[in-house]
Amino acid sequence: MTPPLTYKVFDRYAERYDSWYRRNPILFKCEAKVIESLSLRGRGLSVGVGTGTLDSRALIDVGVEPSLNMLRIAHRRNIEVVRAVGEHLPFKDKSFDFVLMTVTLCFLDRPEEALIEARRVLHPHGVLAVCIIPRDSAWGEEYMKRARKGHPIYSHAHFYTVQEVEELLKRCSLEVVAVGASLSYSPHEEPIVEEPSDDPKGKGFICLKAVKV
Repeated sequence: MTPPLTYKVFDRYAERYDSWYRRNPILFKCEAKVIESLSLRGRGLSVGVGTGTLDSRALIDVGVEPSLNMLRIAHRRNIEVVRAVGEHLPFKDKSFDFVLMTVTLCFLDRPEEALIEARRVLHPHGVLAVCIIPRDSAWGEEYMKRARKGHPIYSHAHFYTVQEVEELLKRCSLEVVAVGASLSYSPHEEPIVEEPSDDPKGKGFICLKAVKV
C-alpha cells in the first residue's frame, strides 16, 4: 500500500518532531508515565512509531512507520523498524501480545481500517493501547488553533474526543478496559510532573487500553 502524503511532512520535520521531547522534558515525563502505567507486556508492536522516543516506554519489539526519516531515528534507539502503514500491517494474524498507537490515530486517513488491522495481529485477548490528544481538551484546542494558522504538522491532524475513539474501538470489536490520563493543566500553564490518573476528564493526554472481544 502506498504511504499517505502525510509521511512527507514527517520526513521533512523528523528532527524537529524528535526535539520536542528534549525541549519539553516535563511533558514527556507525564506522557511516558501514562504509557508505563498501562503495563503492556509480551511481544509488542508500535503502529506509527515515529522516532520511537515515547513509544519505547512500552518496551516494544517492532515499530512501523511510513516516514523513512522517522524510522532512521527510531532505529538509532535500537527499535526494529519496518516501513509500513497502519491500514496494512505486514505481519501474520495473532503475532503480538499488544499494539500501541501513540498519537497515531489523528494522522490516519482510514483509522477504522488501522484498528481492524491492529486487532488482526493481536493474540486472543491481546491489548490495543490508543493514546490521543482529545479534541475537547485545552491541548487539543491549542493544537487545532495552531493547525488553522498553518502549523506544518498539526494542520494534517484530525483530533478525536475520547467518546469518538471508544465508538471506533467498539465498532472494531475492541473493548476499553482501562484508561490512563495526564496533563490536567493547559499549554499556557507552568508544566508539572503528574502521576497518571484513571479519570480522563479535562486531561490533555489520554490512553485507552482495549482488548479483543
